[in-house]
Amino acid sequence: MKIATWNINGVRARIENLVAWLKESDPDIVCLQEIKCQDDAFPRTEVEAAGYHVETHGQKGFNGVAILSKARPDEVNRGLPHLDDDDASDEHARFMEAVFSVEGGAIRVCTIYLPNGNPSNDPVKYPYKLKWMARLEAFARHRLALEEPLILAGDYNVIPEPHDCWDPKVWEGDALFLPATRNAFRRLENLGFTDAVRASTDTVPAYTFWDYQAGAWQKNWGIRIDHLMLSAEAADRLVSTGIEKHVRSWEKPSDHVPVAGYFNFEFFGT
Repeated sequence: MKIATWNINGVRARIENLVAWLKESDPDIVCLQEIKCQDDAFPRTEVEAAGYHVETHGQKGFNGVAILSKARPDEVNRGLPHLDDDDASDEHARFMEAVFSVEGGAIRVCTIYLPNGNPSNDPVKYPYKLKWMARLEAFARHRLALEEPLILAGDYNVIPEPHDCWDPKVWEGDALFLPATRNAFRRLENLGFTDAVRASTDTVPAYTFWDYQAGAWQKNWGIRIDHLMLSAEAADRLVSTGIEKHVRSWEKPSDHVPVAGYFNFEFFGT
């Protein structure tokens, strides 16, 4: 089974790229981020024609996540659970979970669009990022108690290590690379999660994002911020990973590229 994550950066603007990639890459489950549309505006017809079931958690103009799959999920949960009453006002569409029946049990797959947090000195944006990460950690801790394969896939807006960016000095002070951000990511990892890409390759660099500005793609000024984080039960079934870098060279590309994991899972009944 191939499970991929991709920040599409506007699904309606890049629907031709999405359909072309689905046909070329042939993933079984896709976690999309930044679809930038409400649920009823998602180009469902085109995606369904390519052979995929569609679940969305959209928002007008920005944010928004989706899960595309060759099999219909058994359960879908939209929105990251709250830690306290202060979170109840958070209406950003950044998280969705789907449960799929596979041979021998079930897998849980989450699509995640973690807040950017910049500018890092903003009194609202950066604290919101850290609070959101705390909510994700609490959710993950609760789900791990089920002892099921769990995959947290998405755009984390976190550069985990210095070798995950083209020049660490450039990113000093950025919300994606601040010590507090990386420590929050490490706390999630320390719950027992495996960074799929780093578990399967030590290749450096392994970038997943290149900015549109300053010729970043042409100069390979990239960063690795799109991650597949695996529970122990999912990591045990991991075969390999791949960063589909060539998609960045397509016409009208997203600034992110798909990241895929290959697993020893099969949909139940297929």
